[in-house]
Amino acid sequence: MVPLNPYLRLALAVAGLSFSAAVAGQQAQHPLELYHNPILESSSPLINLHKSLVEHRSISGSEANVTAFLSGYLQQKGFTVKTQTVDDDRQNVLAYLGSSEKTRVLVTSHIDTVPPFWPYERRGDEIWGRGTVDAKGSVAAQIIAVQELITDGQVVEGDIALLFVVDEEIGGPGMSNVNNLGLSWEAVIFGEPTELKLARGHKGGLGFNITARGKPGHSGYPDQGRNAIDMLVRALAALVSLKLPWSNEYGNTTLNIGEIEGGVAANVIPADARATVMVRVAAGTPDTVVELIKEAVLEASPDVELSFTYGIGPVPLDYDIDGFDTAVMSYGTDVPRLEGDHKRYLYGPGSILVAHSDHEHLNIDDLQAAVEGYKKLIIEILKR
Repeated sequence: MVPLNPYLRLALAVAGLSFSAAVAGQQAQHPLELYHNPILESSSPLINLHKSLVEHRSISGSEANVTAFLSGYLQQKGFTVKTQTVDDDRQNVLAYLGSSEKTRVLVTSHIDTVPPFWPYERRGDEIWGRGTVDAKGSVAAQIIAVQELITDGQVVEGDIALLFVVDEEIGGPGMSNVNNLGLSWEAVIFGEPTELKLARGHKGGLGFNITARGKPGHSGYPDQGRNAIDMLVRALAALVSLKLPWSNEYGNTTLNIGEIEGGVAANVIPADARATVMVRVAAGTPDTVVELIKEAVLEASPDVELSFTYGIGPVPLDYDIDGFDTAVMSYGTDVPRLEGDHKRYLYGPGSILVAHSDHEHLNIDDLQAAVEGYKKLIIEILKR
């Protein structure tokens, strides 16, 4: 008799122990739960679609490549596809079944990203790259969710449409243009990174610029000029110490001084200086916040100029569907830009804390879970 290889002997022993344990515990057995290894599922339709979307760079203002890809993909999958020109060669994409452009539910997200572009990369069960989270994770999960519902016969013509817009990251003219289509819906599901939670609402927003105009001159004789940067700094110091409204639901109103520019050289008294500021409004109205800002800034630096670009108060959302954790978001979305009396839901994979960063990434399990979340939202809405 040939002696067993020691490694083979060990393998047989382990197998025997496993079999014995299974027999001993037979009375306590439960149905097996299937485990899907995301790394092995790297060729799934969801992963492939998400990869293609991320690989098509689409920084706001340059979305033509991803629009063309998405239109072709949806047509190939049997959708009727229409595009809406926003300006130049940039277009929104609307897709639906058959000839019924009018549907009960709209599922939507945006296809533009913030700069800079950086490429798709797999790191184990994580996907890295610009737009992986904000918001191409939502786009991919929404499309696959609708496709699966169609395949299962759970949605039909007239039930649902998909809409993907440009320019969300720079003020939202893409979604604002959708109001010109003359369409309405019972409910709209917006896709943004919410960590798979159903948003109860999100903060509003207020944007403004501060401009200081001085008098240039030689830095050796500061009394002969007027320093615009000094004027701007005094104004910004007043902003930083300003107490702004808050609420129990939305938290604190916060502000971010995002851009500062001014001056030409260290030995020249700066003639001009400018700052751009964004406020996340948690309570009150934009008008109330504007008055607080004006009072504080002009008291500290009377000769600066203030110009306000937009203002939106806190945005309440619908969350009347069971089975989801809920949360309030501190960022802005396209939700208030779409007019109508529809119900408004906000949901999606990934965390906003990595969006707009140099470490934007998404876990594959979350991407897969989002498909099921979108399906649940759609089905529950259509039951009503």
